[in-house]
Amino acid sequence: MKKGILLHEADDDVGVAAMDLAAGEVIQAVTLEGQPVTEITLATAVPLSHKIAMRDMDEKKHVIEYGAPIGYASKAIAAGAHVHTHNLKSLRWSGKNQIMEHHKE
Repeated sequence: MKKGILLHEADDDVGVAAMDLAAGEVIQAVTLEGQPVTEITLATAVPLSHKIAMRDMDEKKHVIEYGAPIGYASKAIAAGAHVHTHNLKSLRWSGKNQIMEHHKE
């Protein structure tokens, strides 16, 4: 099985594609130290360096990467799906009030 997804933290909501990945592939997710975390079946193709949902996420759920919130799901995201601007709203450019509002769960 290919080891093709890197996780900054083992319990992050998203991992990073270490290569171009095709829909339907079963890929091993590992930590940056190379420790296996889980296998995931890709729901969609994911290009190199793009994010992959490690679990189903409801709309407006805070998305965790690096062990911290990076944004929120702008619509529901299925496990194994490509996570990018079409379904993730970044907190980086949102402003403090919006960050605090979406951080409440």
